[in-house]
Amino acid sequence: MKRKWMAYPYVLWMIIFTIIPLALVLCYSVVSVDANGIHFTLEHIKRVFEPIYIMVFKRSLSLAAISTAICLILGYPMAMILASKNLTKKSTLVVLFVIPMWMNFLARTYAWMTLLEKNGIVASIFNFFGLNAPNLLYTEKAVVLGMVYNFLPFMVLPIYSVLVKMDKAVLDAAEDLGAPPFTVFKRIIFPLSLPGVLSGVIMVFMPALTTFVISRLLGGGQFTLIGNLIQEQFLTTRNWGFGSALSIVLMLIMVVGMGINLKYEKENEGGGLW
Repeated sequence: MKRKWMAYPYVLWMIIFTIIPLALVLCYSVVSVDANGIHFTLEHIKRVFEPIYIMVFKRSLSLAAISTAICLILGYPMAMILASKNLTKKSTLVVLFVIPMWMNFLARTYAWMTLLEKNGIVASIFNFFGLNAPNLLYTEKAVVLGMVYNFLPFMVLPIYSVLVKMDKAVLDAAEDLGAPPFTVFKRIIFPLSLPGVLSGVIMVFMPALTTFVISRLLGGGQFTLIGNLIQEQFLTTRNWGFGSALSIVLMLIMVVGMGINLKYEKENEGGGLW
């Protein structure tokens, strides 16, 4: 406690790059500028709840939830596989799994455009077998695929970090007492891994909900997600008030979701779910 001054640079960083920007966004969302000056208004907030924008929120939430569910279904077994290997193979597999994340986000997304386009590799495989290639690019399925590909590591790594630290003696004791593998997973492994699962869900759902690059490139502008709508308000229409209102409402949704997850995690700490 005698060295609290060491935290001052971090406090200053938070004030400059977090608190002040959030305060500016909040300010823009509740003010209006016209010929008579600056006025307090709730019109921007009210506009967010118009039916057309509610549909955008619903679509964004739906695609983000689907992507998160797929990442969990694919990521949990992968995390278990990584956690079960010996140290040498485990380190190698983790590095191989993380390597794609070192590539630029845009480059990875453009690569999927090349794969899914009409004359791309996927279409060529279908044509090779004499099948008609489905329309993959510029669809919601392509957007979900892009989200899953880009955000899957954010699901695997938190779950892996919990599973790899799990006390193997507990699992051995359950097996010695005659518990079948599914019961061991249901009563011990999964409850103890819930903190990693919840962290992974948050780390995937939040960027999937706010992304605009994936939906812009793989969706081809065929439909609008909340991230695209906010980007358009700030960069195209220059309606910073409405864009800020959208950002504030989206941030509130994210905060509520994180609060529910944290409460759920605390209530079931230590595997109390079962």
